[in-house]
Formats: sequence, structure tokens, C-alpha cells
Amino acid sequence: MNAQRSSRAAITLRSVVAFALVALGAASLGATPSAVAETSHNWTVLAGSQSADGSVTGARFLPGEIWIDQGDTVTWVANSVEPHTVTFFPTNGQPAGPFNPGDPSQVTRMGSGAVDGTYQNSGVLTTVPVGQDFGPFPPFATPYQDYSLSFPDTGDFDYYCLVHGVMMKGTVHVAAAGTAYPFTQAQYNAQAAQQARAIRRDGNLLRARALAEANQHRVMMGADDGTAMVMRFLRPSVTVHVGDTVLFDNSQNMGPHTVTFGEEPMGPALETYRPAASYSGGDLSSFTPPGLTFAVTFTKPGIYHYICALHDVQGMVGRVIVRP
Repeated sequence: MNAQRSSRAAITLRSVVAFALVALGAASLGATPSAVAETSHNWTVLAGSQSADGSVTGARFLPGEIWIDQGDTVTWVANSVEPHTVTFFPTNGQPAGPFNPGDPSQVTRMGSGAVDGTYQNSGVLTTVPVGQDFGPFPPFATPYQDYSLSFPDTGDFDYYCLVHGVMMKGTVHVAAAGTAYPFTQAQYNAQAAQQARAIRRDGNLLRARALAEANQHRVMMGADDGTAMVMRFLRPSVTVHVGDTVLFDNSQNMGPHTVTFGEEPMGPALETYRPAASYSGGDLSSFTPPGLTFAVTFTKPGIYHYICALHDVQGMVGRVIVRP
């Protein structure tokens, strides 16, 4: 009987020691980065938005703010034909000047893959597949449909779309690892959908106001208010007579458009502004900044098709029918 009790006591002691060793090992593992990684989350933010036909597009990250934990990853997914970038500047800075598609640092993917106080850039994010026309970008620019960054440090991190500047800003709030999340991904998705609907409503109102100012001799070059952008010529088809002038009006926009007949110009020639010109066929283009107009006098009968060289991939095209 005493031998059995001694044996049972030995077994119990070994069990306690073994449990203590396992607990100690687990506690040690809990302090390692690998254990933090096992509990990290990947979050999704949409870059831009657009209506079903692409005529209304939104210059917003959806949602604009997201709360995550240290060690988590955020993936931005392209949500429009209109190109965007996700760009973090050193010391939480912001864009210093206008977008330059010829600058490799703005249109190519750069950085360490983690928000670590250095420059991080997604390159061009668009829903246009690789190999198709995605705008007036140089050959070294590659379109991407998503971009991911990890967040090793706590803090509030602002980022921007280089194409649309400071008006398209997002913020990632990073709390210490293990902090309870205030929202789920499903709730962020609902916020994004609600914001996208509001942008489309805003764009439809912009389109109606711009269309009310258009006629056979005045074409509005879309419209935008910093939130929604109407990527259409309004009216897209007009009929005039030889000797008539059509005024292409960019007064309702915060960004440039072109009116381009014939071959698309490339490089610096793309950004040549013409206040007025005569046209009877061939190549003619004007890069028209916001607030300005381009007057074209037609001197020969015909049907003349034109595009916005910046946004034709989104359906921004038109025609002028010239009668004798």
C-alpha cells in the first residue's frame, strides 16, 4: 500500500513539473514577435470608387480612417478605372506639388513594405488589367490592382493619393498589439459602401448642373467638387455648321482635361494649352487646366471624334457633327 502511494505521489509530482515547464515555455513564446504575428489581422481599404458605367468616380479612400493593431497589415484594393496611389511620406508628410506621371518615384512601387518612417508608394492602382491602356503613363509605369503594407509601430499614419493630392487623404490609426478593435471588417465594408453611394449621388447632381449649362455650342468638360468627378463631356455630341465655334469649358473642374482630335500627343506636348484654334481635320489637342476654355472653330463639314487623352479609358469621349 505504501509503495502504491509513493508511486502515485511521484507521478503527481512529475505532472506538476511538466505542466510548469509547458506554462513557462508558453509564456516565453508569448513575448516573441512570431506569437504577435499569429494574432495579427489583414484589413482591406478601397482606393477610389465609380458608378457602374464609370461616368462618376470618387477621389476617396473607403473608408477614410481605419483602426488597427500593431503588427497588422492593410491591403488597398483598386476600386476604379481612375488611377490612384497609396503614398506614405517620411515624418507623416504630404504631397509637395502637383502629380508628375513622368517621375518614377511617383508611378512605380517603392519602399520596404512596412510603414517605418520612410517613403512608401504603391505605384499606379487601377482596375484596368495589365497590358491595357490605363492612361497617359510612361512605359516604366505598371498598373497594380492591390497593395499591402504592415504596421510595426503604434501611432496615427496619414497617406495620400499622389494623383489627387491632399484632397484624397486617408489615415491608419495603430494601437498596441492586443488592443480591442473598434470595428470589424464587415463594418468597414458597410461604411465604404455608404460613402460610395454618397459620392455617386453627389456626382449625379454635379452632372445635372453642368449639363444645364451646356448647349450645341458649349460643351462642359465634366465636373468635380473634390469628392466626386464626372468623367464625361456634357454634351458628348453636338451639331453645328461650318464657321461655328464650339467652346469646351473646364470651369466646373478642379483638375485638367484635354480635348484631343486625331492622334494623342505624348510627353510635354500633351500638356500644351491652346485657348483657341481652327479645325478642318487631322491632329489637334489642348490640355485645358481648371477654370479655362478651349474654343474650336470648324471650317469643314464632317463628323469629328475627340477624346480626353487623360480619361478616354473611362469613356470620356465626344463628337462634333459639322453641317455645311
